[in-house]
Amino acid sequence: MTGPVETGPAPKGPMDRADARLRADTGFAGALKGFSDRVKSGDLGMLPVAVGLVVISVVFTSLNPIFLVPNNLVNLLFDCATVGIISLGIVCVLLVGEIDLSVGSISGFASALVGVLWVQQGWPVLLAIAAAVAMGAAVGWVYAQLYNRLGMPSFVSTLAGLLALLGMQLYILGASGSINLPYESALVKFGQILVMPAWLSHALALVPGVVMLIVGQRRRRQRLAANLSAPGLGGLMLKAGLLTLALEVAVGYLNLGRGVPYMFGLFVLLVVLLNYALTRTKWGRSVMAVGGNREAARRAGINVRRIYTSAFMLCASLAALGGTLAAARLASSSQQAGTGDVNLNAIAAAVIGGTSLFGGRGSAWSALLGIIVIQAISSGLTLLNLSSSLRYMITGGVLAIAVIVDSLARRSRISHGRA
Repeated sequence: MTGPVETGPAPKGPMDRADARLRADTGFAGALKGFSDRVKSGDLGMLPVAVGLVVISVVFTSLNPIFLVPNNLVNLLFDCATVGIISLGIVCVLLVGEIDLSVGSISGFASALVGVLWVQQGWPVLLAIAAAVAMGAAVGWVYAQLYNRLGMPSFVSTLAGLLALLGMQLYILGASGSINLPYESALVKFGQILVMPAWLSHALALVPGVVMLIVGQRRRRQRLAANLSAPGLGGLMLKAGLLTLALEVAVGYLNLGRGVPYMFGLFVLLVVLLNYALTRTKWGRSVMAVGGNREAARRAGINVRRIYTSAFMLCASLAALGGTLAAARLASSSQQAGTGDVNLNAIAAAVIGGTSLFGGRGSAWSALLGIIVIQAISSGLTLLNLSSSLRYMITGGVLAIAVIVDSLARRSRISHGRA
């Protein structure tokens, strides 16, 4: 009889080598390599916007040092909030591959409606604001029905809405064409002067890093429990620490001036809520699926019509809210509200921030970053006493570059996927 045959360690198979490679990429170096791989594959994320903001800041500061003075940045944040909230709604419709050209008219009509109901009719201000937002939701519902049931392209229906709502705005304002809002009211103070206490702004600046650390650690434990690769704890702590440091420094610098506006804080809160809805809920996954491939989403059991309806209603509601805050910023509801470059800036901000015009790819943070880019250009040119014509040309050029980058990145992702 022969005894048991002793063997050496089994040779590593493909799965063992892959597991070793995955475990080697869990540190900070692995995170950097992952970021590099995403960029090479065409997933640029917020990188172009970050680079653009650095270039804009350097150029305008070299031409006029007042650009980075704390109080100028505070005013910039006030201006960002109104159009930024409108742009946040544009992100919703772009994600499903559609467009709303009437957001400027919706915002203007909402500001006029608030002025009429509050100042002329004597409604409580909160009820007047609620009525304006409800009007926006109703307009979005009409657009969705025209698209879902009649097949009317959103470009056409919202263009018709732009004209109709502009006419309604002129009609309800009457011959005077303007309604002054009470300067001492809470709404006007919110839009013009109210800023956070220093302690509150510093406390809120701690929240993103803490949330990143808690969520990242929870996800890391889940992946390790499933015997999957997970990012290293050191890399996670480093990212959370750098984010917290950056936010605390920014808040501290703003507090050297007037401080962080409450209105900008509301804008950031809406961005966070929409980002959570898009990334952590069934509705958000459905929005991405419909924008990526409508027919595939329908075959997967997603109620496509309901998703379109929710996107249009959310877009129009946010446009109405943005219009109300714009009226508070100016302490006036007028015929000029919502006109001019409001449509341009709202749509351009979403695209410049990284939301794809082709649908299915983007983020709520696109509205925040994009509108900061646009308002930074506007503020810089104003400080240089240059004409608004240059602002239009530069903003148009930045928008064209953003679309070109999006198209090239999309082509790179397709070719990378085929490879």
